[in-house]
Amino acid sequence: MMSQLYYLLRSRADGSYLVARPRGQGDPDQPPPAGFLLVFTADYDALSYLNAHAPDLSDRFAVETVTATALKPLISRWSFEGLGMVNDPRLPEVEFFNRS
Repeated sequence: MMSQLYYLLRSRADGSYLVARPRGQGDPDQPPPAGFLLVFTADYDALSYLNAHAPDLSDRFAVETVTATALKPLISRWSFEGLGMVNDPRLPEVEFFNRS
């Protein structure tokens, strides 16, 4: 049985994932919300995203592969608000899904 694979960008320095955080939310005295985990459908899309929007940081991230069944536990473990499915890494076009 074939499982759908997804690709995430993870920091080589501290192991954190690349996330999208809404602007202007929360109290400035509090830590920022966990945000939405950015998810790509192909490894080259993840690399294209980095090269298009942060070329100077591209060597600081690695592409990590996860199965569809591993996404929900990962989102819960890291307390993300949900996930952001990147449909077009160059624009970027992202579709957001809440965890609930």
